[in-house]
Amino acid sequence: KVAQRKGRGGFRVDKISDGTQACGFAWTWTSGDQEGLRGTTFVELNEDTGEIQYVREIPEPLYKPGDLTLELLKAVTADAEPNAPVEYQQQTPTTAHEVAKYLFNDVQGSSIDESMRFFDDNIIYRDFNYEDVLEGPEEVRKFIEDFSFPGITFRPQKFDDGLEATCFTWEVVLDGAPDTIKGISFYELDPETKKAVYVRDVPESAIKPPVLGKLARQLRPGLGTFQGVPLGSRPGGK
Repeated sequence: KVAQRKGRGGFRVDKISDGTQACGFAWTWTSGDQEGLRGTTFVELNEDTGEIQYVREIPEPLYKPGDLTLELLKAVTADAEPNAPVEYQQQTPTTAHEVAKYLFNDVQGSSIDESMRFFDDNIIYRDFNYEDVLEGPEEVRKFIEDFSFPGITFRPQKFDDGLEATCFTWEVVLDGAPDTIKGISFYELDPETKKAVYVRDVPESAIKPPVLGKLARQLRPGLGTFQGVPLGSRPGGK
């Protein structure tokens, strides 16, 4: 993959978490006056040697199904029975990785109101199943409500130890489906409010192997997409 792009494009790190044992970064491919493929990478170090022992990297899917994703997931889990609400003890963590752990290890499956306490008024939420970003708490709340239905479980796997920003890996488990959907999320906190001001969710492509992505990288190896956008037109990779 590196050899394929050598001399044909650049690599821009848009955001990076400040973890020490593990971290993640959001990135964009660039070529000349254009930018293209975006994605996220999670890296974990061996505690004893300091060497890299685990990497997960996922580029954005070129085909973004939007609400068709929601309809498909609901169809797969149509026969699932609702679970009892999860009980949790309210906390107010102020570091990024602890906020993420609290939201997805403790609060998930219980109170959406409690989850919304940790999203800033200026939140920008990028989920790569959709073309457009979500802006503001109202749009984020609707997104969370839409994906809160019986038969779907968002299972976190690895967290970094970032303070101002955090990256973590996950999988979505669906009742009645043999396979899971893997992904990566990046959360950045506002330094004053200690609430999430930017989120990027990257799910793996539903089509395996991802034919469109492979074809785009063959045709335009510098950009990794069929058509680029002006360089700098997506600040922070959004």
